Amino acid sequence: MTYCVGIKVSQGLVFCSDSRTNSGIDQASLSKKTFMFHDPGNCLFYLLVAGNLATTQAVVDQLQKDIATPDVISLFTTSSIREAADYIGQISQNEQTKMGGGGVFQASFIIGGQIAGQAPELAMVYSEGNSITATELMPFLQIGESKYGKPILDRIIKKNTDLQTSALCALVSMDSTLKSNLSVGPPIDIAIYYTDSLQPGENYHLDQDSPYLRQISELWDKKMVESFLQLPPMCQSLS
Repeated sequence: MTYCVGIKVSQGLVFCSDSRTNSGIDQASLSKKTFMFHDPGNCLFYLLVAGNLATTQAVVDQLQKDIATPDVISLFTTSSIREAADYIGQISQNEQTKMGGGGVFQASFIIGGQIAGQAPELAMVYSEGNSITATELMPFLQIGESKYGKPILDRIIKKNTDLQTSALCALVSMDSTLKSNLSVGPPIDIAIYYTDSLQPGENYHLDQDSPYLRQISELWDKKMVESFLQLPPMCQSLS
């Protein structure tokens, strides 16, 4: 399984993904799920992938091939994030069809970034090829095993949340998912993009033994327990 989240706030964008693609009793496979496409001075995109590994790899390969081929439609020729999402959705559909179709080959994507002269945007591409974009009321998008990490995002992420807080929230969201679903696992990749920079921002790669990842997980657990124990007792409050 997979968990990926993209966040859009006024200061920019945050992307976070795990690296586990298969989890079983005797095997856990790893694969990169965050990809960057950069045309300096013109545009920058980050892509998060989830679903069938053969499909996601084929889609990324085709995106890279199109960028390298003159006079064809590519990420770098799209005029908006919505158009980029539609383009990715079409490639995904083509690859799923070539592999025989059906649910086993489905994949989903989060595409975000900025095109020169436009505001940063964020979109999610469903396995069927259609897409939605992030809004002020829905400033984050998730793919994969999303339910465990959603509550912290709902409480913290707003339009004006700063980027560092957003990145930390994404990491706590990932930690909550790691705790509740063994099919999601490190290394964890986090990318931060600053509005109007058109340049890669900060990138973090946290492996299984990362002291910071362990510190965040332990401190979050401790604070959650402390907060719970400070809640008013039900028997007194409702009597």
